[in-house]
Amino acid sequence: MRSGAFRGICRDMSTEETTVRRGYHHGNLRRALVDAVLELVVEKGPYGFTVAEAARRAGVSPGAPYRHFKNREEIIEEAAREGFEMFADLMEHAYDSATGSPLAAFEATGRAYLAFARKFPGYYITMFESGVSIAANTDLKLAADRAFTVMTRAAEALIARMPRDTRPPATPITHHILAMAHGVDELYARSQPGTKTPFAAEDLLESGVGIYLRGLGLVDQDD
Repeated sequence: MRSGAFRGICRDMSTEETTVRRGYHHGNLRRALVDAVLELVVEKGPYGFTVAEAARRAGVSPGAPYRHFKNREEIIEEAAREGFEMFADLMEHAYDSATGSPLAAFEATGRAYLAFARKFPGYYITMFESGVSIAANTDLKLAADRAFTVMTRAAEALIARMPRDTRPPATPITHHILAMAHGVDELYARSQPGTKTPFAAEDLLESGVGIYLRGLGLVDQDD
């Protein structure tokens, strides 16, 4: 699946998200606060604002957020949980829709990662750059595990073609590719195309993944 297909998926997700938010804003303080935090983390970073600032952005009194959240970190955790749920949906769609080979499915999940980061920066920052403790929040961990499991399935499909006694473990492969995708996003995907590199972020990730997998002997040189 190529980036055009991902843009369509993300566009549909964005429309659904906007519809939900508009319905919630009328009387749902919890929803309004999460929306405010998603905007603020993009503008100021995950710890560049206060709960009072989030309250002002949501149009409520400084004390109102404490009816639902103990502190700023709890609001960030809730935003991250929502983000991982959306992210998992996109990753599953990318994996299930890819055709051709296990390699195509694996590359599709990497492109889905970049597509999500570009389309939903507020969620992405709370998920991967806020320092939120995923393991400490059960609901957050469940959502994150669902997303990461998709990439592990893709890695397992690749290593299944190798003799059992020579297969590398799937989990480290997953985390190596996640690290690569995160680096490409940080360096290249969030700026306008061509401002930092003449190559598209998706192409950089695809070539990097190919080099890595060939080095492990998971794909042929001609793949």
